[in-house]
Amino acid sequence: MAATPVQVYGAWHCGDDFCTWGTVRTVAQFDSQNHWLVDRGDGRPSVNLVVLSFVNPLDLLRQTTDATTLDGVPRGMTGEIVQYFTARGVRVMLSIGGITYTDDWDTALAENPTLLGQRAAAVATRLGVGIEIDYEQNTGPNLAGLQSFIDAYRAVHPYDATGARAPARLTIDVAAGDRWLIDLNRKATADWLRTDTPVLDYANAMVTARPVSASTAQANWQEHVDGKAQYSPPVPPLAPAKFTGAVYLAYGGKPLPECVDYATSVQKAAAPYVQSVAPHGAGGTAGMLGFMFWAAERPATRGIGTVPPNTCEGGAGAGATALAVPVPMPALRQG
Repeated sequence: MAATPVQVYGAWHCGDDFCTWGTVRTVAQFDSQNHWLVDRGDGRPSVNLVVLSFVNPLDLLRQTTDATTLDGVPRGMTGEIVQYFTARGVRVMLSIGGITYTDDWDTALAENPTLLGQRAAAVATRLGVGIEIDYEQNTGPNLAGLQSFIDAYRAVHPYDATGARAPARLTIDVAAGDRWLIDLNRKATADWLRTDTPVLDYANAMVTARPVSASTAQANWQEHVDGKAQYSPPVPPLAPAKFTGAVYLAYGGKPLPECVDYATSVQKAAAPYVQSVAPHGAGGTAGMLGFMFWAAERPATRGIGTVPPNTCEGGAGAGATALAVPVPMPALRQG
């Protein structure tokens, strides 16, 4: 069977302050730390998507302005940084949430989920970006509130299968497999990630707590493809074309192969699976959408991140070449 082309090959980006994005940076200074993302060594970008992480949902709802936030958005998430990527054909999204802001998601969804969706849509319009929902509430997530958020966003930016309008791209993060964030995953798979009546563009199966082998990652991703019929209520299967799989780009004090050595990387080992996994109850085409990497620049207070001299041309960048990743990202498979 022919390998299905990878369409999404992206990186979450934590800025230089551990996913806060609290200060305005010049493009020159940003480029000095992140040039590998837009140049794998031959002038072509290493990725076709960058997700700026994270926006605090409660700050966004309340339009907070303080030392690190301007009108609800981190001060470092500027139009200039967005254009640094988009001018080179790299799609940009903002991620709302992350594990640190789980309680703030709960508060914002209880307070006014419709207004939150409208404000997310307005930021997407202003910056020319998509939005990712990263709501990591494992126990009793406010799914009615999240539905209202999505409805409000989609009222402004309807689903667009062509991908031509950046703000129409609305995605969600789910766990690596089906055994965490179960309620959220069940709702997303059943109602928002269908191929017949799509609401969200796709999901990202996030990284596990620490790096794992390709075989472990594939076993997690297969849970999404299979669903969990034995759960009560069951989790339906997810079409392979409706999700990406995430791997670590940086973790701890040594460079990972995923960053610096494609030949020994998880993305190389997992690529045959990602490009060929058959649907099992949902969807009609084989292969996941592609890969996401956690995370560029400085994702954690400890560890080396992806800044010079430990940049990722040789791992993520070489993978973009080996997998013939299209830049810019094409219209995504819909089924």
